[in-house]
Amino acid sequence: MKVWMNGQLVDKDQARISVFDHCVLYGDGVFEGIRSYGGKIFRRRDHLERLFASAETIRLKMSYTREQLTDAMYATMAANGVKDGYIRLVVTRGIGTLGLDPLICTDGVTFIIADQIALYPQETYEKGLAVIIAKTRRRSPDMLPPAAKLCNYLNNILAKIECVDAGVPEALMLNADGDVAEATGDNVFIVTDGAVITPPPEAGILIGVTRGVVIELCEKLGIPLRQERLSVEQVYSADECFLTGTAAEVIAVTKVDDKIIGSGKAGPITTKLLKAFREYIAAGEFD
Repeated sequence: MKVWMNGQLVDKDQARISVFDHCVLYGDGVFEGIRSYGGKIFRRRDHLERLFASAETIRLKMSYTREQLTDAMYATMAANGVKDGYIRLVVTRGIGTLGLDPLICTDGVTFIIADQIALYPQETYEKGLAVIIAKTRRRSPDMLPPAAKLCNYLNNILAKIECVDAGVPEALMLNADGDVAEATGDNVFIVTDGAVITPPPEAGILIGVTRGVVIELCEKLGIPLRQERLSVEQVYSADECFLTGTAAEVIAVTKVDDKIIGSGKAGPITTKLLKAFREYIAAGEFD
């Protein structure tokens, strides 16, 4: 495997950063997880826009332009023979001291990995996922801006540990107010009385790229959609529930804690949106 690092493709064994990089010491960096389909980068502009916005949020200087990063992603895909795969683009703060001061850091690293990913087997898209409500809560927006995709992901990792302990693949995380915010790596939607509901940005969520596509598809298909606060009780009593994310795409949730959602399998609106999403991918007009 080849990894792109600061303008060069290197063997993965040579893809190294300093132990003094603030990304290693403090999780001080930004990243994007991006899908490619048929050799094209999925919603490239949206992902790069969020990457640059995340960097600006933490006052991290970008070393490469959007055009240069686009060329680098395609070069990494080509070097690894990846057409339908997953891209991880990471920008680190750079080398500093053991102190916290980020403004003395130099030699930040931008690296890109292109590989394969299959988060769930195909049958799961028909049967749906069992999830739990995590005890670990989302960070308050007063602590770290949720819309920024930061390398400090420990909050999500702690919730993922709860998943492992419970024997389920995912968990829904609540915000400080006790409302449902998102899953550990995905956005959450429910369907009630024919309408799709998803938490708004002010609920403390990462505004997912796939989430945005599904919102567009709902509008195109004439499916009513609302962005509003979502309680645990609303999720328990929903007709359908599904998650969206770069790796997961659109996947049904059929059990939350001990509550069966709807019929206990992927519902009609979830199925319709997954079909529309895959048709959108097949058309290849998603740059």
